[in-house]
Amino acid sequence: MEHKVEIDPAVFNDAYIPCLNEMARIQIYYGGASSGKSVFLAQRDVRDVMKGGRNFLVCRQVARTLRGSVVQEITKIIRDWGLSDLFSINKTDGTVTCVNGYQIIFAGLDDVEKLKSLTPAKGVFTDVRVEEATEIERSSIIKQLLKRQRGGSEKTPKRLMLSFNPILQSHFIYADYFSMIGWTNDQKEYKSPDLYILKTTYRDNRFLTREDVRGLENEKDKYYFDVYSEGNWGILGHVIFTNWRVEDLSGMQAQFTNHRNGLDFGFSADPAALWVSHYDAKHKRIYVFDELYERGLTNDLLAVEVKNRIGGDYVVCDSAEPKSIAELQQYGVSALAAVKGKDSVLFGIQWLQQQEIIIDAKCVNAKNEISTFHWQEDANGNAIRKPVEKNDHLIAAGRYAHEGDMIETWLVS
Repeated sequence: MEHKVEIDPAVFNDAYIPCLNEMARIQIYYGGASSGKSVFLAQRDVRDVMKGGRNFLVCRQVARTLRGSVVQEITKIIRDWGLSDLFSINKTDGTVTCVNGYQIIFAGLDDVEKLKSLTPAKGVFTDVRVEEATEIERSSIIKQLLKRQRGGSEKTPKRLMLSFNPILQSHFIYADYFSMIGWTNDQKEYKSPDLYILKTTYRDNRFLTREDVRGLENEKDKYYFDVYSEGNWGILGHVIFTNWRVEDLSGMQAQFTNHRNGLDFGFSADPAALWVSHYDAKHKRIYVFDELYERGLTNDLLAVEVKNRIGGDYVVCDSAEPKSIAELQQYGVSALAAVKGKDSVLFGIQWLQQQEIIIDAKCVNAKNEISTFHWQEDANGNAIRKPVEKNDHLIAAGRYAHEGDMIETWLVS
């Protein structure tokens, strides 16, 4: 059953309107920050479910990151378009069900067994969409998702969509889909029956404020300008950390008893970032096994999230916000202020470089930060001993968390 509701074309950015009826088997929407790609795909989800005949499985690498991003965006679109009477939203898992029986279902790729058991109430998953697809480590996950779309009518084309900022050109997505077609940074579009690619930037989003545009146009760091302003695949030459790897630590957490917790405050522009690790001092090995990375949390809500992850353990916080530390203490968090001191950032980086850092696969934000954290460059492109202080919130929290270990090292030396 199709519900014919008139949607004003003005709600869509012009660059995406030709994609409303795009039916290529694999579709990639990528580019710079604030380009509107995630909003458009959420809009198309709602529109196509309402038309009938299509069910959507919307994924991110970690399930708990969905509610604060994709679920919230789709809920907002339904409300803003005045469609609340046509949709019901499950408060527990966020599942969106249209009155015609078709659904948008959300799942984390970190729980494969749950993913296998998911089925829509009516028909099959015609559409699978992966938000922040560069969080995925292995191409085999894409193959699994394609298998989830078996069955159904051959008359209804199936689609798999990937959307992301092109953080690093070394990612398998570049090798599997871009390199094979000879993609160049000046291209905007590629189209075949099997593959569609659209690159967009902030210039394609007419809903941005002047302040948003200024921030992207005035970015000074070359890497961040290339990736987040221009939407080009990232290439890093002056990375700070090479002493890390990603593993599945889910079976080891009972062994993690020497906890280190750090918190970097944030609210709107920057996230609140909590680093949770176990330190094996004998082997100089850090296991990062949990994280919080979320915007918009007032201190009462932040306290709940912190306690959910570390219980009554101490957490070392950014001392620049004594009021927030005091409020967390009032809400029952064992919060302490970091000592910091002269050259504490460089000293902390140097100490972390001397450790072996193992990051749990579910800690995608820690992995993203540590893989792109890099030194500033001089006019000749040479690295200088000063980090680019952007997208380093968990790294800062990691420095706070291990501050006591650093001081002990300094005293011994």
